[in-house]
Parts: sequence; C-alpha cells; structure tokens
Amino acid sequence: MEQLKQGSDALFILLGAIMVLAMHGGFAFLELGTVRKKNQVNALVKILVDFSVSTVAYFFIGYGLAYGVHFFGSAQSLAAKSGYELVKFFFLLTFAAAIPAIVSGGIAERARFGPQLIATAALVALIYPAFEGLAWNGRFGVQGWLEATAGAQFHDFAGSVVVHAVGGWIGLAAVLLLGARSNRYRKDGAISAHPPSSIPFLALGAWVLSVGWFGFNVMSAQTIDKISGLVAVNSLMAMVGGTLVATLLGRNDPGFVHNGPLAGLVAICAGSDVMHPIGALVTGGVAGAIFVAMFTLTQNRWKIDDVLGVWPLHGLCGAWGGIACGIFGSTALGGLGGVSFGAQVIGTLIGVAWALVGGLVVYGALRATLGLRLTPEEEHAGADLSIHKIGATPEREVSW
Repeated sequence: MEQLKQGSDALFILLGAIMVLAMHGGFAFLELGTVRKKNQVNALVKILVDFSVSTVAYFFIGYGLAYGVHFFGSAQSLAAKSGYELVKFFFLLTFAAAIPAIVSGGIAERARFGPQLIATAALVALIYPAFEGLAWNGRFGVQGWLEATAGAQFHDFAGSVVVHAVGGWIGLAAVLLLGARSNRYRKDGAISAHPPSSIPFLALGAWVLSVGWFGFNVMSAQTIDKISGLVAVNSLMAMVGGTLVATLLGRNDPGFVHNGPLAGLVAICAGSDVMHPIGALVTGGVAGAIFVAMFTLTQNRWKIDDVLGVWPLHGLCGAWGGIACGIFGSTALGGLGGVSFGAQVIGTLIGVAWALVGGLVVYGALRATLGLRLTPEEEHAGADLSIHKIGATPEREVSW
C-alpha cells in the first residue's frame, strides 16, 4: 500500500506539472495575439527559451534556496520513492518559470533578447525562490513571527502572491525601467492604439491558461490524499466571476473578456482551499473589475506601456487574492477558517515589496550595463526580423 501511494502521488503531481507546463503555451499565444504582427515570432521564442533558462537556474540554485534540496547525489538516490522528489521539482519549476513568462508580456515589442534571458536566470535563481521559501517552506522565520503576532501564518495555497503578485510587480519594475514603445504616447498627448494582431490567438492563449489552471490550483495539494473538490469548484466560480464582470465593465471588448477569467483565477489561487464557492465568485468578480479599471487607467491616464497588462492582471489581482483569502476564508463568511486577515495583508505586502525591489535591482543593473531596449531602428522593424531574422508569415512577406 505504501508503494502504491508513492506511485500514485508521483503520478498525481506529474500530471499537475504537465498541465502547468501546457500553460506556458497559453502564455505564448496570449502574448502572440496581443502584440503586433511584427513581434509574434519573438513572443513564441521568448516563452520557450525563458522556460529552458528557468529550468537550469531553478535546478542548480533556486530550488535549493527555497527548500534546501539539491540533486547532486547518485541517480539511484534520486529514483527512490518513485522519483517523487524529482517530479515535485518539475511541478514547482513550472510555477517558478511563470515569473519570466509574466514579465515577458509587459515588456513585449521593445526588449532585447539576451538581457531578458539574464534577468530570467537571476529572477528564478534568487528573487522568486527567496519569497517562495519564506511562504511555502517556512524559511527565514517570517511565518512563525506572523503566527505569533497575527494569529495565523500567511496562507497562499497555489500562489496568488507567491507567483502572480511577485511576477506582476517585477513586471511593473521592468516596464517602468524599459519605457514605452516607440510612438505609443506622442508629444501632443495623443495615444497610438497599437491594436492586437490576432484576437483568435489571444483567445486561444486565454483558454489554454484557464484549462491548465485547474492543474495549477487543484494539484497544489501535491499528494493525492489531499486533493480537494472545493479547490476545483472555487477555481471555476472565480473564473466565471472574473469573466462576467470583465465582460460587463469592458463593454464586450474581447481583450477584457478573455483576460477576465485569468484575473479571477489569479485571485483565487491563495484561498481556493478555504473559501466558500460564493466567496470565490465574489473574489473573481472583484478581480475582473480590478483588471478592467486598472488596465484602462495605467494605459490611458498614467501612460504605463504594460503591453499585456501584467501588473493589473497578476500584480494587483494577485495581491487582491492574498488579501481576499483573509476575508472570504474566515468562518464568518462561510470559509473554513485558519486564516488571519492581518497575516494575509502583511504577507502580501512583504511579497509585493520584495518583488518590486528585486525587479528594480535586476533590471536596473541590466539597463546600466548591457541595456534593455532594442534600438529605434530595430523596434521599428520589429523584434521578429531584428532578433530572429524571420517573420511570422515569411512566404506572404516575400510575395509582397
């Protein structure tokens, strides 16, 4: 029976890893559909290569920093217990690699390829796992301090703050240091729309992410005996709540409609295991409203050229999810309890501050040394031709 459980747990978390790995295809197509045609190839290449760099950085440095585990022993020792520890690494790697995938959407269409890969290595090896270890492995004593002072530890079941808020706030730092795309905001005050290149590809990316998210959330249990149908239903309710509110407030705009479910799913990660489904629906609806309102404000009023809206979607909705866990996870509002509003606020603020400072340090150092942006000529030609020497539809381009 013990051997059967070990094998079942390994299979369970492997399936989760595969589902979250598929989400990186969703990141790629969401970015591909949102950017202009001359940057589509770059969107696809970035996500795949960023994932590969993340794997190396997390394997050799990041995973050990977060969990104190390394893989430098013999293959025989690694294969013990059905290789569960290796599969667990694979699963958590897919979370870590979401950090550069999130950032990629914000800095699209004008970022240099090489410096972004260096940033990916630094973020996944050092910045992300430091907070991951704090929140999910009790490192640095912060969780114990929160439990003693606020009555409970910081609770983030599947990463509203650990993954999404951290990625979104790092993305904000990168976007601010990089600057807006050429001609996006003109000196006369006019704003160039830079419309998406493909709504179907944008929608495909959103659907792939939404489906994979049920592996992201449900399989965060990490062992089959801890699987929870409540997590699945809460994820579903938050997804539809985000969709409906974003559709209403976004006035049927397909960009808002397809980012709405993602906003809801980002927000529900933290408290999906402790909320009532009605609380999850409200959490997702509020997240949908946050995304529509803040995307519009940042793009049009504050003139922050965050191409995919990664700060509103991941940074702000992720922070809301961390706080919402402390509200709707309480027994007073139908939740299972065991959470503290104070601990959720403090933990969320620590994650946001760490991500913002880390992003400013990493991207600030790169800007001062190697530079972050394509040249004006390269940006005008597009990242596809400037970096990869081929466009998304080369035959059609040649015929023209």
